[in-house]
Amino acid sequence: MSTFSEALRELEARLKDLEATARKTGQNLDAIIHPLRAEVERQKEQENQPRLPRWERVQLARTSGRPTALDYVDRLCTEFHELHGDRKFGDDPALIGGPARWQGRPVMLLLQQKGRDTKSRLKRRFGSANPEGYRKAIRLMDLADRFGLPVVTLIDTQGAYPGLEAEERGQGWAIAESIQRMVRLKVPAVCVVIGEGGSGGALAIGVGNRVLIQENAWYSVISPEGAASIIWKDASKAPLAAEALKLTAPDLLDMKVVEEMIPEPPGGAHRNMDEAAELLGPVVSRHLDELSRLGPDELKEQRAKRFRALGAFTEQ
Repeated sequence: MSTFSEALRELEARLKDLEATARKTGQNLDAIIHPLRAEVERQKEQENQPRLPRWERVQLARTSGRPTALDYVDRLCTEFHELHGDRKFGDDPALIGGPARWQGRPVMLLLQQKGRDTKSRLKRRFGSANPEGYRKAIRLMDLADRFGLPVVTLIDTQGAYPGLEAEERGQGWAIAESIQRMVRLKVPAVCVVIGEGGSGGALAIGVGNRVLIQENAWYSVISPEGAASIIWKDASKAPLAAEALKLTAPDLLDMKVVEEMIPEPPGGAHRNMDEAAELLGPVVSRHLDELSRLGPDELKEQRAKRFRALGAFTEQ
């Protein structure tokens, strides 16, 4: 059975075929094209409504053509200088970063980069970092503190790389150290989930004073497929797991896991990359402006209180 997104893509493909036929043959197909175009626009609007099933949101976060971290950097930043290596083992292309100007403001960027085509996605392991990626992030956080640069992170990963070599080089330890280092930052930190935010791989650079999420992104302790494999021993039950996890932007906003949901263009960020950047950039700048009024101790205290307040508990 086709998903909502697949059905919309099929309608769009049919509309393009009819328009091409009309141009090529000179036939007047307006009686067919106009109602179909109206239906495509209607479904685009419907696709962005909060009632969209959670699994559909997950699929939108993975849609081909969705802006990557570097796509946003190209549109929102100047003077980005990528810094390489963790000074211990090597460089990790899945987690990149360096100083830049975010809409004119000096910042330190930490980015999870999935890649755009098959070759680049394999090179970057679909945004899943090895330990050296998180150790590089720690090195860049040290530099941010030293030079007073606010930290902006763009999160987009299903999780840290699960390979044997990652475990041999201390994957869990590297993630824990990155979380600890981010908690102690003396500068403002704004984190944005722009696609997928899975497990400790996302949290390692997600300990911000403000955590934001795009409208069709997701953020969870585990991916829907991973949860389904554990609970039901069947990854095909991922849609059911997605409903149970409540991992979409509206869910996270309701539970106060994130401070703000950033809207996307009609149909999703993949439909208009430039507009998606225009919607995202000023929101991050606004939060940086607000946080710039706090001193180093106030920033650390606010960050710690933010994460201690998450979740429900009772005191005996």
